[in-house]
Amino acid sequence: MQAVEPIDYEASVAGVAASGDFAPYFIGSMNGGKFVRKDQLLLDVNAAIKPDTARRFRWGVGLEVIAGYSSSNDYSLWNASANEWTSRSNRPSAAWIQQLYGELEYRSIRLRVGQEQPHSALLDESLSSGDLTRSGNARGIPGVSLGFNDFQDIPFTNGWVQIDGVIDYGRFTDDGFKEKQYNYYTWLTTSDVYYTYKRCYFRTKPTKPFSVTVGMQTAGQFGGTSTYYKQGVEYKHEHRGFKIKDVFKMFLPVQGNGNSFYEGNTLGSWDFKARYRLPSGDEIEFATQWPWEDGSGIGRRNGLDGLWGLYYRSARRSFINGACIEWLDFRNQSGPIHYAPADAPGSTITTEATGGDNYYNNDTYCAYTNYGMAIATPFLVSPIYNLNGYPAFLHNCARGLHLAMTGSVGRTFDYTLKYSWQQAWGMGRQPQAYCKIDNSAMLDVAWDASVISEGLRIKAAVAFDAGRLRGNNFGTMLSISYTGRLNFKK
Repeated sequence: MQAVEPIDYEASVAGVAASGDFAPYFIGSMNGGKFVRKDQLLLDVNAAIKPDTARRFRWGVGLEVIAGYSSSNDYSLWNASANEWTSRSNRPSAAWIQQLYGELEYRSIRLRVGQEQPHSALLDESLSSGDLTRSGNARGIPGVSLGFNDFQDIPFTNGWVQIDGVIDYGRFTDDGFKEKQYNYYTWLTTSDVYYTYKRCYFRTKPTKPFSVTVGMQTAGQFGGTSTYYKQGVEYKHEHRGFKIKDVFKMFLPVQGNGNSFYEGNTLGSWDFKARYRLPSGDEIEFATQWPWEDGSGIGRRNGLDGLWGLYYRSARRSFINGACIEWLDFRNQSGPIHYAPADAPGSTITTEATGGDNYYNNDTYCAYTNYGMAIATPFLVSPIYNLNGYPAFLHNCARGLHLAMTGSVGRTFDYTLKYSWQQAWGMGRQPQAYCKIDNSAMLDVAWDASVISEGLRIKAAVAFDAGRLRGNNFGTMLSISYTGRLNFKK
């Protein structure tokens, strides 16, 4: 009898109960947008056939389905016909597909089609506050990606320099969510928007005690339709649609429409990480990400904006398996003023004033989100939390501290402890007179209950938010999961 590809699976039941309008920050973030609502009871089933690394040509598939109950939230809605404010209820579907993908690999090249949960390629998401370009905070976006399956040696460098990269194109599927959340009073809403993500990293020899990773991530939104409102009145409608040439224009942005602007909305980060391995096998890392929005911040004009982190990882199971301290700053954003000559036809002022980056907000493509959750770092409050129906990041002019620690107690218990402190001043273009402060914390404890049944795991978490930024929230989460493998014979 010959074994066919094994199927790895996991089934879990998780419940959330919270006192505020939403689950606390650390329960609601970095989990693919699953547990955002204040009260939830979800069944999560996922299964995957992983590529057999012993073969040159290999394949894999994955599926994750979620079903259950989630409480709703009421978002403000402007009723133009009645000239009054009302509200609209919004809640997740009773069931949805979280992941569905297939992949083919040949040697070091991987082609993936479908929707997969993204994760940071630079930072440890069990500790970090989140990647500044693409993290595991929001649902994945269906699409096609092509790239390396891991870092690869560059020829003629004898393994001293490696390269990793990927190109991803997809399409947002959250039009229905945005339709229910938007207040139809001010700014804009979008539909039928496309997405692209690209990454290129270089790394020095990882087997050496000291190794460095450096590179860039870029993401973009393009195509689609934008509808603008001012005081409840629609005043502009832009339909761009989708053309094959847009794919090539977003690969290397070029100027379009006869003016100084580039196609689509492009953002990203310059990334750097240095890792040192101690003789004991423990590792210490320093990492930084420098965000940029369109072209004005790519030249490092935004001061010390970004993420600055120091990390520790133990080589063995111990009371402290890992720890991190991160400082985040988003207060510069090239200043509040942006001017291009094309903004004012006929003007005699031909000098360009580059600024007003307005991180993760764009005047054509709205916010950099999927189903209301930040595709990048959740440290900045995502638009899904704006019960006034405004679809932007309202507090992207912010700074703060993130601390995290993971460890083990005995052979069967693991814990994660996180704390975040943040100050926020609204948006760079629309600052607030008073600073809003948030303190958030979470303790997560997991029990490996294999003594009861192999593959059984029980987790409990308690978390809170305190302050005027996220409000005063308290919440708990309990989950029971079972993992296993199905082996078939032929």
